[in-house]
Amino acid sequence: MKKILLSCSFLLLAMFAFADTISVNNFVIKENPFAKDEIAVVATDTANNILENVNGIFTFSMNGFAEELTFDKGTAFYRHKLDKSTFLYARHQNDSGTHSVLYYIYRHDGKLSPVKISWLVLVIIPVALVLLAYLFKRFIIIALIIFCIFLYFNYHNGLSIPTFFQSIIDGLRGVFT
Repeated sequence: MKKILLSCSFLLLAMFAFADTISVNNFVIKENPFAKDEIAVVATDTANNILENVNGIFTFSMNGFAEELTFDKGTAFYRHKLDKSTFLYARHQNDSGTHSVLYYIYRHDGKLSPVKISWLVLVIIPVALVLLAYLFKRFIIIALIIFCIFLYFNYHNGLSIPTFFQSIIDGLRGVFT
């Protein structure tokens, strides 16, 4: 009887010892369907299917501010109102690395439309302006004006220079890991 009890307890212990930990490696930003002018963070797999087994509290960095987001069935609500179009840089760090995405939250007609911005776009626009200015000498002044407008638009909508470069660095890390 003792051997059966001991073997059952070891089996039960082994089940809990090898339990898989839940982690958020991919996530998307969507409009919160339950609150006006708020967004939701949805844990997804690589095919953007919702991971409904993600439950609990996870720490995210939203535009540099640490936020404790409570996930329930793969969805957490970011409880800050967005009163205008803005950039949102969401970042999460866990055991498998740092995962980050940059979104432009476009506000129109009382709705929020998140648009994911790749780090490649952040690199290509300034590089293309420099190449055009180099190829066409008369284009230098126009390229500088367009670049200043690009910087003003980014800064005015909440994308600071450090966040700009951090997004590019995180994108490059994702390519090489």
